[in-house]
Amino acid sequence: MNTSKVKEEIKGMIGKSVKIKVNVGRNKYEHYEGIIKSVYPSVFTIETSNFIKSFSYSDVLTKDIQIKISNS
Repeated sequence: MNTSKVKEEIKGMIGKSVKIKVNVGRNKYEHYEGIIKSVYPSVFTIETSNFIKSFSYSDVLTKDIQIKISNS
C-alpha cells in the first residue's frame, strides 16, 4: 500500500462518521470521533463536535493513526 491508495480510501469516506485512534508514543493513545470533512494533497481533516483536526496520510500508512468507520 502507498499514500495514494490511502488517500483514495479516505476520499471515499468523506462525510462518514469515523473513530480515529492516534498513537502519541509510550503506549499512549488519543481517541477522536467525528466526520471526515476534507481531503488535501498531504492531509485530511475531521470535524468533531468541538474542533477540526488534521492528520497526514503517511501516519495512516505507518499505522500511527487507525481509522474505523463508526456505526453511529
